[in-house]
Formats: sequence, structure tokens, C-alpha cells
Amino acid sequence: MTQLTHLDDKGAARMVDVGGKQPTARAAIASGRIRMSQVALVAIRDGSGPKGDVLAAARIAGIMAAKQTGSLIPLCHPLALDAVTVDFTFEDDGLRVTARASLTGKTGVEMEAMTATSIALLTIYDMAKAIDKGMVIDAIRLIEKTGGKSGTWRAE
Repeated sequence: MTQLTHLDDKGAARMVDVGGKQPTARAAIASGRIRMSQVALVAIRDGSGPKGDVLAAARIAGIMAAKQTGSLIPLCHPLALDAVTVDFTFEDDGLRVTARASLTGKTGVEMEAMTATSIALLTIYDMAKAIDKGMVIDAIRLIEKTGGKSGTWRAE
């Protein structure tokens, strides 16, 4: 009926059975950005915002979120992650967040990387909203995934 792996032949939602798969090294990188005023950007860069070190809080939040992805997204498997990193790049009008998740396992870590990115961005918003309530989060996407049956995929 469908090519969507999370639907059975009748269209009902299901968790994909990965029991027969062999564990392989898998990794995923996701990215997103938050646009903001120069005042907010400077406060984050200088650490002078009202809530303290924005990037430290966002990094920890992103890592914690990746570890909770299986609890947040209904059909995701809970995964024993080997590593999660969350990095920041200052841009002219905001910040870019890049998260990488990896493991040796039976299913991919794309959702963990995307969740880490999303929650890090939301944490930046929360930490800086007293300065700029008009911040815009956008462009959250998978950049690359490696491992598994489908191999390597990279965004164009």
C-alpha cells in the first residue's frame, strides 16, 4: 500500500522491526538556524544576556534531547547513543546549530541529530527572548547520514 516504513500494509502506524538487522556504525548530522537582532546576538556572543551562558545551556539541552528522542517521537526506537555533539556558528544575523549523533546499532540516528538541533535552537530562543521575542528558527534539516543498508546520504 505504501513505501513508508512506519505504516503496515493496511496503513496503520507501526514501529519498524529492526530485530533481524546487523548492527553497523551509523552517524547523522543536522543543522538549523535562529535569526535575531544584533542586540541579542551580541549578548549571546558576550555572555551578557539576563539568563547567563546561552550556548552552554543550549549545548546541554541538545545533548539531553538527543538522548530522549525515543520518548519524544512516538515510533522512534530508544537508542544507546555513542556520542552527541552540538556546535554553534555565529552568522551575520543569527546563529547556526549543528548537531551530530552516532552509534553502532540497528537503526539510524537522523532523528536524534534533528532533535538535538531543534531543542538547542529552542533553548537559545528561551534564553534570549527577554532581549528579542521576534527571533525566527528555520532551516532545520538533515545534512548527512552514514551507515545502514542505505549507506551515505548528503544534502545538496
